[in-house]
Amino acid sequence: MRTIKLNAIDSTNSFLRQLSAEETVEDFTVVTAEHQTGGRGQMGTKWESQSAKNLMFSVFKDTRVLDVECHFYLSMAVSLAVFEALKSFQITSLKIKWPNDILSDQQKVCGILIENVIKQNQLQSSIIGIGINVNQTIFNDLPNATSMQLISGTHFNRDQVLQEVLNQLKHYISFLDSKSYDLLKQAYENNLFRKDKPSTFKDKQGNLFSGYIKGVSNSGHLKVLIEDGIVKLYELKEVQLLF
Repeated sequence: MRTIKLNAIDSTNSFLRQLSAEETVEDFTVVTAEHQTGGRGQMGTKWESQSAKNLMFSVFKDTRVLDVECHFYLSMAVSLAVFEALKSFQITSLKIKWPNDILSDQQKVCGILIENVIKQNQLQSSIIGIGINVNQTIFNDLPNATSMQLISGTHFNRDQVLQEVLNQLKHYISFLDSKSYDLLKQAYENNLFRKDKPSTFKDKQGNLFSGYIKGVSNSGHLKVLIEDGIVKLYELKEVQLLF
């Protein structure tokens, strides 16, 4: 496994994507950075992190084995890998918030951004970006953020955390190779935040409504049970879970 360690970069995802466009990149190549100046999250949000406190890294994955309509199973695999890695360090009250934020006691400890390279309607590769709050203890203007250290009171070796995530990533991605999609989906839904609990949502028009998360579709849409027993499917940009 090739590992590229950078001191500062705008985004490890952008760096790895550019690298893969210029040369043949070995599967599971990892790019880490002590500091990101332009870290990105879902829907164009920024990922803020103190230098040398946390883990910010990207992994190159050859995803030609995965049909393009099954791309969300990679997101499930990555979410579960981080979930299990954090669990191994005794991080408690973990849940996966759709699509792939990792929460501890309803506060965000990890964000994931996966960018797929698709050619002629076929998946070629994916850049898996992962940001884990490890030893940062102050989050200005981020009331819903937490870290492994805040949760546990322990200062962690970031290299050990990285290695455990990579080990779990290889384990869960092997489910894609064997096409064990049902096992991935079952594990993902078993740990889904607010599943089967009354929740409040906001649609893209700003309207609030109530419903129950029932799971996800094979393509990654959120299944929400609303009034009159109707289960509606939502894309990421269509709905926001407010709690």
